[in-house]
Amino acid sequence: MTNSATTATTPPAEARTGWRWAPHWVLAFVALWPAPGYAEAVMVLGALAAITHLVVGRFRGGMRLLSMQAWALTTVLFCAYWLPQLVSAVDAVDQGRALRESLVDLRYLPFLWLAASAVANPAGRRITFAGLAVIVAIWTVDALVQVVSGTSPLFWGIDAIKQAISGRPMCSAEQHAMADRLGGVLGPCNLKLGVVLASLSPFLLYLAGRRLGAGGWIVAALPVGVVVLFAGSRASWITFALVLLFSGWSLLGWKKLLGVFAAGAVSLLVLSYASPQVQQRVARTAQAWTAEGDGGVDAALSGRKRIWGAALCMAREHPVNGVGARGFRAAFPACDPEPGEPAAWGEGPAFHAHQIVLEILSETGGIGLLLWLAGAALAWRAWRYADAQARARARPAMLALAVTVFPFNTHLAFYSTFWGGVTLLLAALYAGSLLAGRQPAAAPAR
Repeated sequence: MTNSATTATTPPAEARTGWRWAPHWVLAFVALWPAPGYAEAVMVLGALAAITHLVVGRFRGGMRLLSMQAWALTTVLFCAYWLPQLVSAVDAVDQGRALRESLVDLRYLPFLWLAASAVANPAGRRITFAGLAVIVAIWTVDALVQVVSGTSPLFWGIDAIKQAISGRPMCSAEQHAMADRLGGVLGPCNLKLGVVLASLSPFLLYLAGRRLGAGGWIVAALPVGVVVLFAGSRASWITFALVLLFSGWSLLGWKKLLGVFAAGAVSLLVLSYASPQVQQRVARTAQAWTAEGDGGVDAALSGRKRIWGAALCMAREHPVNGVGARGFRAAFPACDPEPGEPAAWGEGPAFHAHQIVLEILSETGGIGLLLWLAGAALAWRAWRYADAQARARARPAMLALAVTVFPFNTHLAFYSTFWGGVTLLLAALYAGSLLAGRQPAAAPAR
């Protein structure tokens, strides 16, 4: 005879109710990325609401929010990100900033629990993943309007509201003049639209493919690809190519997928003639193969070679725990391989390593890299031992997270507020959706 009390308090797989408001809070956080201050406020309020709810309830009923495995994986992935910051602060170049960053980033943990609970049941997962797909679609259409008209309607509206409230625009006239790519809803002072859309595109492509088949997947992929070409750095082109490869392989088969990539190559060729910005990036990429000498290669890589040389220097000088999270800027002058020479990115030091492995090594050292690798190994282990149903429901979040941290690419700063928040959110969505149906062991029979 089973323990009736245990049976009553242990919900069946996929029956978890979660916080019903959690999906809407997650979507509000993402939708407000064009206004970073408001997005940050929503995230902090969500974290406070989550921790307050748990404390008031004395952490009872946690299994109704998340499975034990999901609680564990979400927390472990956060620790793999956060503990390197804390360890790096011990003797950081800018110790005050490193300590402040590590303490402030503790706010992410309860928000990650909230995000994981948002996708821990079918209704919440449907709202969250579909909502993210809708956000990607809206931002894509808005960017296409900007391609044609020169103005992003969404950013124009946000900027008008900002000026009405504070009397100041979102971006200065100088930032408008210096923008060298499509800004879309994020605007000319936050030119990250390409990489953001590329990382979030799995939610739209999987939804389109599931509901409309191969044709729907292609129809969704085409406009996103065009916007990524106009708005994106070359890193976002690689990210979106990986999304196309892994999301389209099983749906289209390799022959049709090759056709998609061929169409993408033709589109890139056409846009390189139609858009000076795209043409400049294509020419700069080609320069990496034809340039003579280190200077030409570095110019083709927009100064990345010089930045990476400095990052390796920091890793050699501080091999155990790095120069400190967000300490790259302060440590750069001492490790600049070309001191006094004009930089390809303009005046001043480089702000971060522009590559995830080098960022971890330079800012958090060998300890940080080991902790990140431990987190990656546990995330992979959870995927490996999950059943087919769990993998299917987590696939959009898994692919979004995987392409975001893909090591053979260039990256935004993972320890920055914006990109760190994006990465941790994807990690929580992955853990919550993959392990939604896992159960604590049943009580022994009496």
